[in-house]
Amino acid sequence: MSYLEQRLEKDLNSIRDQIAKQANLAQKSIENAVLSVQTGNHRLAHETVLNDHQMNRNMRTIDRLCHSFIAVHLPSAGHLRLLSSAIRVNIELERIGDYAVTVAREGVQMAHPPSGRMARELERLSGETLLMLRQSITAFNTLNAEMAKSTMAIANQLESSLDGVYEEMMSADQRETVKDTLAMFVIFTQVKRVADQAKNLCEETVFAATGDQKAPKVYKVLFVDEENNLLSQMAEAAARINFPESGAYQSAGRNPAPKVDPRLASFLEQRGRQPNHLATRGIDELSHQQLQEQTVIVSLQGKIADYFPTLPFHTAALEWEIPAPGEDAENGEMEAVYREIVLHVKELMELLRGEGAS
Repeated sequence: MSYLEQRLEKDLNSIRDQIAKQANLAQKSIENAVLSVQTGNHRLAHETVLNDHQMNRNMRTIDRLCHSFIAVHLPSAGHLRLLSSAIRVNIELERIGDYAVTVAREGVQMAHPPSGRMARELERLSGETLLMLRQSITAFNTLNAEMAKSTMAIANQLESSLDGVYEEMMSADQRETVKDTLAMFVIFTQVKRVADQAKNLCEETVFAATGDQKAPKVYKVLFVDEENNLLSQMAEAAARINFPESGAYQSAGRNPAPKVDPRLASFLEQRGRQPNHLATRGIDELSHQQLQEQTVIVSLQGKIADYFPTLPFHTAALEWEIPAPGEDAENGEMEAVYREIVLHVKELMELLRGEGAS
């Protein structure tokens, strides 16, 4: 091995060692922060807050080492991928430290440690998050892409569990003070963000080890109206036709009609689409899990609150006031309504996926 190769490996190992050190600090920081909340240990909470200064210094050291490595060695291929991932991982680890500080500070403000279901949920969710974080750190340190991929699967389960916790908190009885409830809300949110960063670590591992980049996200969109026999069905069809790779689309009605408006089937046939699968569906037929998974719910008739008094925590809502074609409307009016819907769908999907949405 030449001197330059030895120097490269030495500098690369130095970066890896610093990242491993920072990862251990991040892991310990969130562990201590959660423990301080569970036990009401204010001393441990304050120590966690102060220890974040060391993580901030380490972040700057790693950043300097990475940019120095690029300037000195002009890396390419695998080494460049690794450095690119290391820079992003450095930021993600520092954020985990910030989340731990927030958890610790919120715990200090609480009158009492959490009890009952909230205590059990914090124990379970923090345990799953810490497991995910440990595995993601190991995966990156060893560039184990398979471990990273398997660890990422935990993230979706955590998000679903957290939505249930939020619902429980919103319906909590008056025995818990507003102050403590809000503190627990922040704490659970920070724990979820740690899980998000752990998932990011896994994605960086896969990229560094294989060169595979994160696949574009597929967004779930639900279109609703009164009867699900024309407008919402047309919106679902427009989205499927124009942006098949960007989203997964459904439609439903509050009081579904017995069948889809025959004009819609005829209209889609004229556009070369087979409408054989068309059938109306009621909002009440959607499972709780299906609703929780929606990125956006779009109302094409009236206010979204008329359909969903309470939206899932991670779901956004839009209201498109699009007049339905009259009963004696001709094909030209159907075409005009369809074009207006397509413009709205295009605007939404480009907002979610960017100008390259397809």
